[in-house]
Amino acid sequence: MNIHHKLTKTIVAALAVLAVPAAAFAAPALTGSSTAPRTTSTASTATVSTASCPRGWGSLPEANSRMVQSPVTDVRTGRHACYDRLVVDLGGRAPGYDVRYVGTVHQDGSGFVVPLRGGAKLQIVVRAPSYDLDAGKATYVPKNSKELTNVTGYRTFRQLAFAGSFEGQTTIGLGVRARLPFRVFTLAGPGSNSRLVIDVAHRW
Repeated sequence: MNIHHKLTKTIVAALAVLAVPAAAFAAPALTGSSTAPRTTSTASTATVSTASCPRGWGSLPEANSRMVQSPVTDVRTGRHACYDRLVVDLGGRAPGYDVRYVGTVHQDGSGFVVPLRGGAKLQIVVRAPSYDLDAGKATYVPKNSKELTNVTGYRTFRQLAFAGSFEGQTTIGLGVRARLPFRVFTLAGPGSNSRLVIDVAHRW
């Protein structure tokens, strides 16, 4: 009796399994896994890239009034997936700044116009000198004041020019493709040094 009863249950269970659609046994889709298949669709890739870009930036002036004596030591640029980046290196604590779109960028002191390529111009005032106040020596002397870095191939940046250092602050002109959103922030390091960072987005 026991053997007959177990055989009957086994047959019933087997029939029940055969009645379930094969799709029910399919493995669940992997979401956000490195083992998930990658799409080769250009449109899909562009959509994902745009969706992952930072939001909430604007094009109105960004300012901080803090003045420091930390001298500017270098100016660098780089390209990222969603924006082009400008970095100002300083030999000390982080400075204040005034970053805004203007019709024309002018040199500090002389007031001469700083020509810039691009559909819009950002005036970047770093509230720190580009010279050592004690030694009276320049700490940042660009090889070419009209082309601080080579921005050929950048999506947003068109030209970066030095507008001088006067009365404890340094001005830089940045020509960009159009009036696009940007953000400004400072970073500590390396060591006791600091950096002023300006990111300008590739699109709204």
